[in-house]
Amino acid sequence: MSLADRVRDLLRRPKAPELSVDDPALVVVAEAFDPAEADSAVLARSPSWVSDRQAVLRHHLLLPAGRTAEAARVLAQDGYVLREVREEATDILVHVSRVQLLDALHCAQERSRMAGLAQRLGGEALGWDALQAPAPVFDPPA
Repeated sequence: MSLADRVRDLLRRPKAPELSVDDPALVVVAEAFDPAEADSAVLARSPSWVSDRQAVLRHHLLLPAGRTAEAARVLAQDGYVLREVREEATDILVHVSRVQLLDALHCAQERSRMAGLAQRLGGEALGWDALQAPAPVFDPPA
């Protein structure tokens, strides 16, 4: 097979549909709520995570009620979407999400970034989870 044939095959291959942070069909494939556990260990122990497929990286933050708009503005600059989940006393639990390919390095960088942002705003970063579309189930031929 020539190089031109391989390129043509790649261009003809159907692209995976773009994920949305609000897609209700997504399922949690990895989660990290223990700050002592390395992100590489979280991903390594996940049998459902597929490393070469897009995922929604969703951070769980507890922010003071008056600071969520500021957080949303800062995070939107890097493609994150902030969704308020529920009020807890004077704080609001929020999900901060974006679509990306996951790897341990980027998860660790983003976890640290969210912890720093939450601290600057007087809140707390609780952890993260990753969501992907369920893997297709193939029935073996009879």
